Amino acid sequence: MRYYLYFDGYGHLRQAIGEKELAEKYHNDPDEFLRAMHNVGPSTTVAHATGQVSTLVFSDENELNDYLESLSDGVTGFYECRSESRPYNF
Repeated sequence: MRYYLYFDGYGHLRQAIGEKELAEKYHNDPDEFLRAMHNVGPSTTVAHATGQVSTLVFSDENELNDYLESLSDGVTGFYECRSESRPYNF
């Protein structure tokens, strides 16, 4: 099954939906999904969006969940801490 994952401008996963939900809510249009994640109108272009929608294919939802868990395990922040971090000017 195909899944669509929205990552914000910092590369953090914010939303994951299946192809059925994309068809029902967003008319099978990943750009419409991206606009919805950015809270912009239907006439707005997504050329300047800071996030992205990735398309991944998994055999079932368990495989998707394993992938999502691996994202949180492998991400480390500033000086190897496990929380969100942003660069600071010292």
